[in-house]
Amino acid sequence: MADRGVDLSALPKEVRDQLAELDLELSEGDITQKGYEKKRAKLMTSCIPHLPNVDLSLPDVQLSPGHSADPSPSPEAPGPSTSSAARHHRAHRSGGARDDRYRSDIHTEAVQAALAKHKEEKMALPMPTKRRSAFVQSPIETCTPPDTSSASEDDGSLRRKAALSAVLAQSLQSPDYWINRSVQSSSTSSSASSTLSHGEPKPQPQPQPQPAISLLADVLAHTRIENSIPPDVTSSTSQDRGSRVDLAPVVRGMSRGQSRSSMMDTADGVPVNSRVSTKIQQLLNTLKRPKRPPLSEFFLDDSEEIVEVPQPDPNTPKPEGRQIIPVKGEPLGVVSNWPPALQAALARWGATQAKSPALTALDITGKPLYTVTYGKLWSRSLKLAYTLLNKLGTKTEPVLQPGDRVALVYPNSDPGMFWVAFYGCLLAEVIPVPIEVPLSRQDAGSQQIGFLLGSCGVSLALTSEVCLKGLPKTPNGEIIQFKGWPRMKWVVTDTKYLTKPSKDWQPHIPTANTDTAYIEYKASKEGTVMGVAVSKISMLTHCQALTQACNYCEGETLVNVLDCKKDMGLWHGVLTSVMNRIHTISVPYAVMKACPMSWVQRVHIHKARVALVKCRDLHWAMMAHKDQRDTNLSSIRMLIVADGANPWSVSSCDAFLNVFQSHGLKPEVICPCATSPEALTVAIRRPGARGAPLPARAILSMGGLSHSVIRVNTEDKNSALTVQDVGHIMPGALMCIVKPDGPSQLCKTDEIGEIVINSRAGGTMYYGLPGVTKNTFEVIPVNQAGAPIGEIPFSRTGLLGFVGPGSLVFVVGKIDGLLMVSGRRHNADDLVATALAVEPVKTVYRGRIAVFSVTVFYDERIVIVAEQRPDASEEDSFQWMSRVLQAIDSIHQVGLYCLALVPANTLPKTPLGGIHICETKQNFLEGNLHPCNILMCPHTCVTNLPKPRQKQPVDVGPASMLVGNLVAGKRIAQATGRELGVVEDQDLIRKHQFLSEALQWRAQTDPDHVLYVLLNAKGVAVCTATCSQLHKRAEKITATIMERGGLNTGDNVVLLYPPGIDLIAAFYGCLYAGVIPVTVRPPHPQNLAATLPTVRMIIDVSKAACILTTQPLMRILRSREAAASVNIKTWPTIIDTDDLPRKRPPHIYKPPTAEMLAYLDFSVSTTGMLTGVKMSHAAVSTLCRSIKLQCELYSSRQIAICLDPYCGLGFVLWCLSSIYSGHQSILIPPLELESSLPLWLSTLSQYKIRDTFCSYSVMELCTKGLGTQTEMLKARGLNLSCVRSCVVIAEERPRLTLTQAFSKLFKDLGLSSRAVSTAFGSRVNLAICLQGTAGPDPSTVYVDMKSLRHDRVRLVERGAPQSIPLMESGTILPGVRVIIVNPETRGPLGDSHLGEIWVNSPHSASGYYTIYGEESLQADHFNTKLSFGEPQTLWARTGYLGFIKRTELLDASGDRHDALFVVGSLDETLELRGLRYHPIDIETSVSRAHRSIAESAVFTWTNLLVVVAELSGSEQEALDLVPLVTNVVLEEHHLIVGVVVIVDPGVIPINSRGEKQRMHLRDSFLADQLDPIYVAYNM
Repeated sequence: MADRGVDLSALPKEVRDQLAELDLELSEGDITQKGYEKKRAKLMTSCIPHLPNVDLSLPDVQLSPGHSADPSPSPEAPGPSTSSAARHHRAHRSGGARDDRYRSDIHTEAVQAALAKHKEEKMALPMPTKRRSAFVQSPIETCTPPDTSSASEDDGSLRRKAALSAVLAQSLQSPDYWINRSVQSSSTSSSASSTLSHGEPKPQPQPQPQPAISLLADVLAHTRIENSIPPDVTSSTSQDRGSRVDLAPVVRGMSRGQSRSSMMDTADGVPVNSRVSTKIQQLLNTLKRPKRPPLSEFFLDDSEEIVEVPQPDPNTPKPEGRQIIPVKGEPLGVVSNWPPALQAALARWGATQAKSPALTALDITGKPLYTVTYGKLWSRSLKLAYTLLNKLGTKTEPVLQPGDRVALVYPNSDPGMFWVAFYGCLLAEVIPVPIEVPLSRQDAGSQQIGFLLGSCGVSLALTSEVCLKGLPKTPNGEIIQFKGWPRMKWVVTDTKYLTKPSKDWQPHIPTANTDTAYIEYKASKEGTVMGVAVSKISMLTHCQALTQACNYCEGETLVNVLDCKKDMGLWHGVLTSVMNRIHTISVPYAVMKACPMSWVQRVHIHKARVALVKCRDLHWAMMAHKDQRDTNLSSIRMLIVADGANPWSVSSCDAFLNVFQSHGLKPEVICPCATSPEALTVAIRRPGARGAPLPARAILSMGGLSHSVIRVNTEDKNSALTVQDVGHIMPGALMCIVKPDGPSQLCKTDEIGEIVINSRAGGTMYYGLPGVTKNTFEVIPVNQAGAPIGEIPFSRTGLLGFVGPGSLVFVVGKIDGLLMVSGRRHNADDLVATALAVEPVKTVYRGRIAVFSVTVFYDERIVIVAEQRPDASEEDSFQWMSRVLQAIDSIHQVGLYCLALVPANTLPKTPLGGIHICETKQNFLEGNLHPCNILMCPHTCVTNLPKPRQKQPVDVGPASMLVGNLVAGKRIAQATGRELGVVEDQDLIRKHQFLSEALQWRAQTDPDHVLYVLLNAKGVAVCTATCSQLHKRAEKITATIMERGGLNTGDNVVLLYPPGIDLIAAFYGCLYAGVIPVTVRPPHPQNLAATLPTVRMIIDVSKAACILTTQPLMRILRSREAAASVNIKTWPTIIDTDDLPRKRPPHIYKPPTAEMLAYLDFSVSTTGMLTGVKMSHAAVSTLCRSIKLQCELYSSRQIAICLDPYCGLGFVLWCLSSIYSGHQSILIPPLELESSLPLWLSTLSQYKIRDTFCSYSVMELCTKGLGTQTEMLKARGLNLSCVRSCVVIAEERPRLTLTQAFSKLFKDLGLSSRAVSTAFGSRVNLAICLQGTAGPDPSTVYVDMKSLRHDRVRLVERGAPQSIPLMESGTILPGVRVIIVNPETRGPLGDSHLGEIWVNSPHSASGYYTIYGEESLQADHFNTKLSFGEPQTLWARTGYLGFIKRTELLDASGDRHDALFVVGSLDETLELRGLRYHPIDIETSVSRAHRSIAESAVFTWTNLLVVVAELSGSEQEALDLVPLVTNVVLEEHHLIVGVVVIVDPGVIPINSRGEKQRMHLRDSFLADQLDPIYVAYNM
């Protein structure tokens, strides 16, 4: 390529070579851009000092293979910070930038046309949000819109729409506020009309930041310009399909930590922060298209009916021809002097034509390195054979026997050594297995090569000295054990190590028979590498057939560019050439990379008659031919194109002919051929007569092909595939076309099928794998009726094709590249070609694209992975991805599931540098791909979801349901705890009425009994309280409140204390004073901004008249930091209770009735609702009595509590229970565990505690933090065998996996497996269940997840698919009745039915404490009646779904035990597709999806499912999670995830009970406060 103002061809040859070498280094990533420019400038200045003003950077022109002669414009504005040279660099061999197997001008134009069609409709596609730090980002200035003037006017519909640029900025200094930096809606232009002269790209005016001209909502209102609802796009008819998605101005992200820059209303009229919801709004707009035909009337809820089976389209093309007749090749001629075996041919030439050249090898610069004559080849092979058989072991025990398999490990650059080794093995009658040189221990596919070596029983490897030195070694110099390989012995075969055979030794050369001659490896679609065994007779026959078909003559010259270890390179270049005494010139791959013209020069210099190449070699030579003036290719009689069977080879052949016809290349010499590892050569085009017409091409409809039908393309030229023939089948062979799946039934004449061959010249088996062999090498085709057509077995070739006119064979693809999507077949190569035609120059690195399918939710889904150029900007990449979506949708009528871009040079490579598809797929599925950009489109391509459930109106009343249940023999689902019993003792009756009196009574009767012990992080008791101490402290506080507070009886007082005894004293001080205590968790001093507003809110909502607290907290409340979050001037009176004078109050208040309020319990529910409930004195004492009975608590007992004491059952156990029952409570503040993890467990062991209470967060801390330390704890004498019950206090479904993990982990420390259980409480009733001492062990059942979604319970066996385990939530407390009710009809339900849990109990709360006058709305939560059954009882509604199941176990009274199973909170459930989902179930699946997902949470936003996952690994894994999360939710829950948000660990908010605050999370997400690592919007 000419440098700007410099004619490169004028430079000296060595400078040109050095420049080429430099370009190679840069493209391979061996040198940085900076280093490249430096060296290049140095080289150039050394030879052109007289040109001062030359700009040495390459122009930004890419001779993209699609427009081989015509540079396509690259409308890119270099930002000020990127050097222009970096911007304009393109590799010297520019052809390398696209994978040349897939070039096609016609196709490129088709793709451009298809994309142009999409331009007419606008649809906004939200761009993923990426944290700036996470990935190297292009500077902000490069995000300016591309130059709108670069497309010329005659592009018509391609004319760029003027970019719309809205700047929502409060401050102009921050470029991050450009939410909507617009990206061009189109950056393609057809190559025919616009060429850019070799000049700088036009300078670009930077858009000036304007004031915030319009709200984002307005901007979005204009993004979809034309038809707002495109036509239905998912039916697979061949009508003109509307567009699926299109890029309009792309919304760019804002960075973290800014104020709300703009408010807008979403569809629901909810004002939210602009960025996130805008994108979601865009996403919804994108998805507002009709998806599938309208739903049928009824929803059949059958477990089998998961998948919506697409109805066959009546317009699908069907084959109409007659059944195909097997095609016979010409007979294989008999030539009198053909050798009886291939080794015999070598022996003959070695003896009679010793001086005749056999092989010339080239060095890295393309100059001849050495030539091996037939004499040398023979003598060296003989030496090697002798050495292998006689010198490797002892006389009695030789290492090798004839028939043993031996690996040949030689680099491509040393064909001479390989030839000698191959023929040496043949002469020694051992079986060579040529394999690639392993480069590292973890080479892509090395494990599979290990499988091959194992299945072939290889234990010896031959290699050259140079190669051996290059193999990776262990520190002591031995060759490392490669992953998956058997133990190998390495033998070096350089001549100096070989022994000359003794005079009397002669090799045994038998006539060719059916014994295996060599084994050629082959990788299957799944990645397994198998060895195809070729027998001696097959090898010989194949050489004869090739000789006949190619008309080889003795002494010809052949140039071979292919790998000589396998396939055509081996068959022509090593075997047939020796049979015909041909002189082979071997051009290794490395030479081709450095000097792509080398093979053409060799043909010219040696006047070669035959050349053996692949399309890439044609392409590279064509790109580099400008340097060559005087090449002459008129000597070639056959240019064999080895991958001519790839349909995309046509254009390479045409383009090459175009360029080189003027150099003497004759059109009729181009001979494409088709090969397969199993059948060897299938067909090859014979060279035509001079001037004879060239064979015709088939132009097929891609739509027809996807249904395996041959239809000539007439209507839409965009979706046509042009295929060239691969000639006739081989001499002596018989060919059929059979259906690729099912029994091998013969195809019809207009049907595409797999080519099967019967020939003596094919492979015989997969070595060592008899099972697979049968299905491939012994196929007997059957006719329509299913009857076999004959006795002779055929071999499957893995090629898909058909027989055209004149028995010409056409190949349209390979079975391995077949993607079966919704019953249609697509070829991976075709998709790669389309993706490459979408201007990859700015985005895709060297055209490296992999296409494969993954099975998700009962169908294959197409995934495209490409390597991204290091200098590609985010916008370019995202735009390229969106356009690939459109192109593939338009041309192939198939939706993509996932498009990923990975950094350059990171995809696993095959030995010759291609992409290792199986490993790539494996990495994708295991989450090891590490993409830097990803776009998932499940909404467009998953069309087989079950129909949404239509909720049927409930015509059946609750009464008839009840009667129906009774008739069916189902009992009503209700359960009751034990009786509370009557209290006898008069003393106790006084004590029971009010807890304040209980404390006074204890202070008098047992003043020195220790009620509370508070421990610090070291396990030291820092504070204890006896009954009298507690009473006296409470009195001091009462006196202070009465003096300083100015409070009236019944006023609310907020208690703001850390967990401890002060809190308890303050509580009773309030009761003594007749005021209502409200316990509030104190703000976190390090995180005031997040925690103080909640405190303020509770203080405001509860209308507190006064705050009691400690001195440090009082200072915090009045601090400057606090003033930043709340208004500190309006606090109520603050009293610190640290150093109070010793005063006694004048009197202690006694409530007139037990129905008076005792305290308010405020808590933030998991849905983010702050609710306060009123607890009366009567409720408090019955609750304490109930707990006392259940847990058998009395004054001589000790319990340990590791809970937060601010609300719910935690508060009751911490502050109330001990005063009532008199037992001693050891208090462990959960915060202390963070500095000393074993604190809680060591306390249990040290005090020999029988009963302990904790929260899930405490249990999780111990499980995760102490999991590895059990041995150490055991050594320190920690013993948990004393623990009889360890109860987790919670208001949620029991976390079975956590409790089981905890039990299992600490079993070694003596913890009984029966000890751990859970409690259940809710806002309306703080304690419904609590596993006490008397009841049976909690039982576990397995429930079908699908039926839960339909609000039904179906019990299944353990391990059933789609099942979840549920554990009973503990025994129901004394005095509590529970019933399961249909929340809609309010009628009771039957046993094992899912419904809302209603509770009737004397300790239910007496109502919500609210100030908004919404009591009427909430009243039914506390005093509700059943619509039928026993309408007089008053129930409280818990708001939780659950069911009751009568078990086989007996309770204390001897009756069968009724177990209560809690499924989840009704407020939290997600209503999606008419079904009810519990977030925890989806989260469990998500957390299993990848090892780096620490925690996850889900919520919905405008019907989109949003998944937030915390990433515990490195940030480069962030994007790996997106497809895995989408897959698992689709597979297990039949839901499509709308947004995947990847965040840092600890971002998901969790309350004190360890429950996720999903609504807080949702609000933070929408207000853009999460600082996510990555946000992916699934299309």
